Amino acid sequence: MSIFARVAGTGSYLPEQRLTNQDLVERLAKTGLETSDEWITTRSGISARHFAAENELTSDLAVKAAQAALDSAGITSEDLDLIILATSTPDHLGGFPSTACVVQDKLGAHTACAAFDVQAVCAGFTYALATADAFIRAGSYKKVLVIGAETFSRILDFQDRGTCVLFGDGAGAVVLEASAKPGILSTALHADGSQRDILCVPGRSGNGAVHGSPFMTMDGQAVFKLAVKVLEQVAHEVLEKANLKPEQIDWLVPHQANIRIMEGTAKKMGMSMDKVIVTVHEHGNTSAASIPLALDVGVRSGQIQRGQHLLLEGVGGGFAWGAVALKY
Repeated sequence: MSIFARVAGTGSYLPEQRLTNQDLVERLAKTGLETSDEWITTRSGISARHFAAENELTSDLAVKAAQAALDSAGITSEDLDLIILATSTPDHLGGFPSTACVVQDKLGAHTACAAFDVQAVCAGFTYALATADAFIRAGSYKKVLVIGAETFSRILDFQDRGTCVLFGDGAGAVVLEASAKPGILSTALHADGSQRDILCVPGRSGNGAVHGSPFMTMDGQAVFKLAVKVLEQVAHEVLEKANLKPEQIDWLVPHQANIRIMEGTAKKMGMSMDKVIVTVHEHGNTSAASIPLALDVGVRSGQIQRGQHLLLEGVGGGFAWGAVALKY
């Protein structure tokens, strides 16, 4: 009998501090950087974003999203076999201990529950879902918590108008469970390390100091062109694997980077924007958290219904990209 990884529950969390474009404009003006609500909105579709409080860690955001997903699935942390957390902003320098292990402890999951991080930046959640799917299909685990969580506000250069207005903090999570019913139907993952410089944090730590910039840098035009191209390709690839056609997809749940990228991808797929879950206007780009955040919004708003076909896709630094086709 075939085993599928089925979405049993979803959850999300946004920090309390919400910054509208005008709030950010006023904050940046104090440092001498000029921008405007119109400049931000027309280029990205973003109207607001959330920033974590000074004492809030990525793991704190992840735990709140995770608990909401566990509640949605009707299980507790003691039922989990595995936790996979996608993040580029871990709690600890060097990335260890893994933020997933911190989350395991904060949730009170038992020590038989394995935990590890995945780092594929904005594609991280698709990579984490694909990994969880493989474990469940192999029979290794039955209940897996998959989280995307970020505190990108801490790696933003607030003197770089091209990046600091685009990103926000947040977390989203899903509980996957082994099921005889179809769930995740197919996955596709790709990477091109030769494009690593167009979106990266170039600094390195050594001997107690940071060598180079500790802030994110991005070649916006290069990222835009590559993102639209590879997202169309990976979408067709994953749908072909699942024996689905674009018109059979009820909802596209893309990485929420830029409304123009999402519109470009939907157009190339022949899909109406009415079938795209859009949250970028309220959340900004939350990197690995953006897909599960958007998924949870779609589920809790009633747009996404059981039995519908979903296409999830993301692209980010690395350069890495991936897609997941599933029956919700």
